[in-house]
Amino acid sequence: MKLLRSRWSILAIGLISICLLTGAFWWWNRTQSPDPSRATDGHLALGNPSNANDRDENNYLLRRKQYIVSYNNTKRIPNWVSWKLVASDIGKVPRRNDFNVDETLPKGWYQVKNTDYSGSGYDRGHMCPAADRSATVEDNTATFILTNIIPQARDNNQGPWAKLEDYTRDQVKQGKEAYIISGGYGQKGVLPKGKVAIPARTWKVIVFAEVGSKGAASVNDRTQVIAVDLPNDEGIKSDRWQTYKTTIREIEGKTGYDFLSTVPKEIQDKLETQK
Repeated sequence: MKLLRSRWSILAIGLISICLLTGAFWWWNRTQSPDPSRATDGHLALGNPSNANDRDENNYLLRRKQYIVSYNNTKRIPNWVSWKLVASDIGKVPRRNDFNVDETLPKGWYQVKNTDYSGSGYDRGHMCPAADRSATVEDNTATFILTNIIPQARDNNQGPWAKLEDYTRDQVKQGKEAYIISGGYGQKGVLPKGKVAIPARTWKVIVFAEVGSKGAASVNDRTQVIAVDLPNDEGIKSDRWQTYKTTIREIEGKTGYDFLSTVPKEIQDKLETQK
């Protein structure tokens, strides 16, 4: 009987040891190979400025590997799009120009079509630019999904907006990483087709960090930030993007969003009032 109990004890200890080892291996493997479902977390490393979620149809969270969207189903445009840009995101894949509907939207929601913009006089304006996702065909194609697009005046889109995009990529190529969020506010009408809202203004917030950055932990009171607020109008194509510099705090006041929410308050206060 004692021998039997001894054998059961040995067996129990063995099973417990196997469970502990299995758990330890699972934990180690998780730390070495992050869950793909969390691969987009870096795009919101500095916070979710409107607390976008999967319940509010006008602040609806769309997660993609390439960027994160707060989508507005009433306006049929993004409230904002957020993404992290590193040097390896910038490649030589040609611009796809394959604008397409977003088939991931909830059932019953209108899916904006490429033709909704036809003849409107407005560009299909990328929030996350195609050139920021030019390393692979998949990444570049993702930027042409129409929930990443707003009606943008051509002189805005092809003028100071494009110049700031170029400046940002140049900084990243020279050894920086960038956390970027952009969108529009106000409304100056709708596209005749599809009833897509036309923002009155376009804005962007950029936070530059060193290579290998870890989100908020890499942000300090010397971090370079850029905030711009542009009229969504013609006639500004030759303007410098610096003409429209503002503060993060001013954009917060115009949009109601809370940027840099994961950054310590004292650092937020300094960066958000920096122009």
